[in-house]
Amino acid sequence: MTRQLLTHCVLSVVVLCVAVATSAPPEDLRKRQAELQSLREQIRTYEQKIKQQQKNEQATLELLDNYDRKATAVHRLIGRLRMQEGDLEQGTESTRDDLRRLDEQLSFLKTHYANYVSSIYKSGRIYDLELLLSSRSINQFYIRAEYLKRFSTQRREDTRRIEAKQGEIENAQAQLEQQLSEQRRLIAEKGAEEDKLEKLVADRRGVLSTIRKDKKSFQREIERKTKAARDLENLIASLIEADRVRKEHEAAEVRAGRLPQPPPTIGTFAARKGKLRWPVSQGAVVAQFGNQVHPTLKTVTQNTGIDIAVQAGTPVTAVADGDVATIWWLPGYGNLVIINHYDGYRTVYAHMTDINVTEGQKVKEGDILGTSGETVDGPRVHFEVWKEREKQNPMLWLSRQ
Repeated sequence: MTRQLLTHCVLSVVVLCVAVATSAPPEDLRKRQAELQSLREQIRTYEQKIKQQQKNEQATLELLDNYDRKATAVHRLIGRLRMQEGDLEQGTESTRDDLRRLDEQLSFLKTHYANYVSSIYKSGRIYDLELLLSSRSINQFYIRAEYLKRFSTQRREDTRRIEAKQGEIENAQAQLEQQLSEQRRLIAEKGAEEDKLEKLVADRRGVLSTIRKDKKSFQREIERKTKAARDLENLIASLIEADRVRKEHEAAEVRAGRLPQPPPTIGTFAARKGKLRWPVSQGAVVAQFGNQVHPTLKTVTQNTGIDIAVQAGTPVTAVADGDVATIWWLPGYGNLVIINHYDGYRTVYAHMTDINVTEGQKVKEGDILGTSGETVDGPRVHFEVWKEREKQNPMLWLSRQ
């Protein structure tokens, strides 16, 4: 009887563990679906703008912007769908594993229960009768009789519970497979849209070629970059202010005893001056920090960083450890990523196409942030270093090549 009781306890624990594992709440699908819907709406918006601008039959910088922004939205959408597909595949496989384990447990329980029932007819009844008759008191007799009754009832309840759990997991598996099928359909749909986008990219090259022959477009691009530099300076200032407010709030919470004293965040960026890795593994600096003379217009502008000529699609990496402070878009700079390296230091990576990181993500030196794109001036990456609100010459920070 002790061995049977032990078996029952073990099985109960196993069933409980499976129940906990399979009833854990999934990731918030509504939030994911909202993100996907937002990206789809962005894509439709840029499509409408592109169609409208194409009707005007003019090669404009704004048309290039919409090509770029639509491409970015499509890439992000496909990336998120692929992530969901991977999650669903893992979930489906996990459900299959759970289902196999439950089948084994159910088979074992049924076999064990059948053996128990068989033993009742062979020797079990005599054994149970002996167990009852060997009771030393009427109280012990009733306790043993009640135990035998409850043990048999519990065995049937275990079978019912596992069969019910098996049905739940089969339903969950069917639902996951249906979702996986839908995600694959969406991936195929967006893959087809990406194929269409390749034609738009080819059209973009034609527009870009036309713009490069137009001095007015060059002049407008310079004006856009000048304004974008001011906007970037304001963006850096807003990040600094947000950090100040956050730190003050955390300090107040610590003083009030609502938060423990956090360990100090000490950056090593300053100590790496002159030794930082480059944001790209190859390429040539075609625009230095400071005043620059435009090769076509001969106008003088101020470059707040450096421009590195690289092949479009080149991986762009973090030059040091830090957090992704923000991902932004500015006319003339395109997609940009700002990394916070603590102690007031930040780096900026502009003219990006695909972006592989998210805001708030911690990155290590050498982590890929995304890939480089192509500008009016050619394929390149723009890189900046900031100390608080002060622009730094990146060449003084990067290692010698």
